[in-house]
Amino acid sequence: MLRISGKHPDKTDEELLGNYLSSGDLQWLGDLYARYMHMVYGVSLKYLENRDEAKDAVMQIFEQLVTDLPRHRIRNFRSWLFVLTKNHCLMQLRAAKRMRGKLEEIKNGVAFVESEEELHPIDREDPDVGDALRECIDALRNEQKQCIQLFYEQKLCYREISEKLRMEEKKVKSHLQNGKRNLKICLEKKNVR
Repeated sequence: MLRISGKHPDKTDEELLGNYLSSGDLQWLGDLYARYMHMVYGVSLKYLENRDEAKDAVMQIFEQLVTDLPRHRIRNFRSWLFVLTKNHCLMQLRAAKRMRGKLEEIKNGVAFVESEEELHPIDREDPDVGDALRECIDALRNEQKQCIQLFYEQKLCYREISEKLRMEEKKVKSHLQNGKRNLKICLEKKNVR
């Protein structure tokens, strides 16, 4: 855990904050933060429900203060820090939820098809597959064909394809996934694996 000792107990929060903002000396900020580390840790522990993550949050929030404080007019440091801590924790929880969702997709095979190179012939550079693959791509529905060509031949990302075709990224992902599945079926019919 971050250890900061308060060398100026006689100074108010406003004085310590003012001294930090005018000088940029981290000692002033450290003295101010030391007063509220227990609060930051407690709020972080309440939301994150993990001691190590809460300790990490205490460090991350101190680092965030260095960049955020000069951009804000703060009237009550304690209240502002409480809200900053709460928001930091909520962002951490959202990021963890997104990661769990992605891992679940991988586990269920949704993202696995697009990330695992050995699963699909289009991901391999195999000259024996070339002609059959071209025929199968030509046989795809138009949206799937366009997305496959832009993604694999022009190496565009989802966002770029979305902008170029004027369709939502979700649709692009769906067309790519369905297109790859249809290509695989088509190639299997042609005995290409």
